Amino acid sequence: MLKFDSAWRYDAPAKAYPALVNKVMEEIIQTIVATCSNKRIYEIFKRRFAHASGSPAGESSDESWARTDLWDAMNRTAQKNVVLFIEALHDGLHDLDNMGVDAQIPPLHYINKRLESTGFAIKKPDLLVRTSNHEPIPVPTRTPSFDVQANEVIQASLRKSEELLDAGNHRGAVHEVYWLLETITTAFKGVQMADGNVTGKYFSKIIGEMRHLNRHKTLDQVSGWLVNIYGYLSAPGGGGVRHGADILNYDELTASEARLFCDLARSYISYFLHEHSLLQSN
Repeated sequence: MLKFDSAWRYDAPAKAYPALVNKVMEEIIQTIVATCSNKRIYEIFKRRFAHASGSPAGESSDESWARTDLWDAMNRTAQKNVVLFIEALHDGLHDLDNMGVDAQIPPLHYINKRLESTGFAIKKPDLLVRTSNHEPIPVPTRTPSFDVQANEVIQASLRKSEELLDAGNHRGAVHEVYWLLETITTAFKGVQMADGNVTGKYFSKIIGEMRHLNRHKTLDQVSGWLVNIYGYLSAPGGGGVRHGADILNYDELTASEARLFCDLARSYISYFLHEHSLLQSN
């Protein structure tokens, strides 16, 4: 049995996305060679994943159905708890290794490479650990100049971004938090500043006016940096997050890149929330 923090079993740290299920099925389970049949291999893993998802695991009629039933059990477990998903994979590999069927089990470094997006790794002997203990940049839980609903939208979106990041959906996590940042800037519509009021109704116009109305001030500089980030994330040859990517030369965001962009966005969100409260109190 895989050893890990028991709290993770009952309070899922994250779910797993279909991409992980596909990767584990195609690059780990289906690559295993043994003297037993493929159906037998599928049945061994199906029993483990079915148990993890809390569902029954009867014998499948043939190899094709065994594979389909395994796939279903893996997806149910993935949607429940990524830690239980990894545990089921680990235990299935051990079951197969102990059967005496000369199973060619992938090495641990190969398996962990496929699990990299989850933020967890298997360490010898039979230990599951987090690969990153990074704490996200804090954002105020309540902004006085926003109503209850607006504050709830902000917190819900921040939670969703972190959940996507934990699940390995890097592009989704970045897209979500920058959607929130863009949404928050709409609160500056009509806000009076020293050199005039903001009249724009959407992100690029609002940011442009805030720069114009705060020349050579911090808000001007911050807005300029933000425009550069949005430009990169929007470019097909850059981040490829907001307006599509170059399909022929596409590189998915890495975990560290996604965390960088998410933390930058959270810093900007904190700054704009603070500025909005100050402007509204004047």
